[in-house]
Amino acid sequence: MKGEISNMNRIRLGLPKGSLNKKDRGNTQQIFLDAGYDIQGYEPDKESDKRLAIANDPEIIAFLSRPQSAPVEVSRELLDIAIIGEDWVREENVSGKANVRRIGDLEYGEVSLVFAVRKDDPYESLSDFFLAQKGREKPILCFTEYVNLARQRVMQNEGYQKIFGNKRPLVQIRGLVNGENELVQIINSDGVTEGYIAKGADIVVDNSQTGTTLAEYNLRELEKIMESSAGLYAGPSCTGWKEKKANQIFLQLKGAVIGKKYFDVKFNVPNEQLERVIAYLISEGMYSDEPTVSNGKKYTAINILIPREKYPFTSENLIEAYNASAVVRNEVKQFVR
Repeated sequence: MKGEISNMNRIRLGLPKGSLNKKDRGNTQQIFLDAGYDIQGYEPDKESDKRLAIANDPEIIAFLSRPQSAPVEVSRELLDIAIIGEDWVREENVSGKANVRRIGDLEYGEVSLVFAVRKDDPYESLSDFFLAQKGREKPILCFTEYVNLARQRVMQNEGYQKIFGNKRPLVQIRGLVNGENELVQIINSDGVTEGYIAKGADIVVDNSQTGTTLAEYNLRELEKIMESSAGLYAGPSCTGWKEKKANQIFLQLKGAVIGKKYFDVKFNVPNEQLERVIAYLISEGMYSDEPTVSNGKKYTAINILIPREKYPFTSENLIEAYNASAVVRNEVKQFVR
């Protein structure tokens, strides 16, 4: 139809389906809304590929993408860009050959990728765990969705090296098996990874946001592999105008993430306090480029940005030390520097 933009001239964006779009984890939908995108069909737990669209930006065509699949889809040019957790990018790229680059960190969806064991197990480290298994005839079973990162860290571990040298642990992903050390088996998990220890596994590798789920399964963190957060990633097809568009999208999304860290605060101060309060605000960095000031006959209205964690103290200090009045606090939807 006349005026339509063909799919060939649109940037293909992968949106995470699952935990990164849950309200208690990151709520990617809300970040897009706060960034000014009219996103549809992406309500948490109700995402729909059939309804998914960004109505006010026809240059973007959006697709749902599972976290585990997104790095593959980007590197194989099925998507131009995608929002992905760094843990899944590194899982796909342990060889260093995957053609995926990070446009920028979006600073949400933070998790730790950890080895976990039973709460009452005596081990203090992953080395302790392996050294305690010396002479064992039954295979050590580790279940995880992160089979590549788990094997990489295991092979780097001093305790493992002392017992098994440079032998690669056996890795099994359904019917696909490789690795020569059958005494240490890293097996792809489906479903709730933490539940495998209750079934008889020795150790698991999983992501943990607060440690609550580990505790619910009577597990504890043994050793951390990495910290991860969501970022916007691009593949080899993201060049030319698409690369410029991707950077624009990142700027808008990052602005929404940054905005959540501040309150937009307006207040009045007596004119005789103006110099003192401005000096205080500058010293504390309570502004974007500079404090916004509107002078009146007796009072001056000031507009500033206050980091959320500093708001209670700062507002009290403005009132008590500088006679501030009519203090109004607003949410910041987006702050693009």
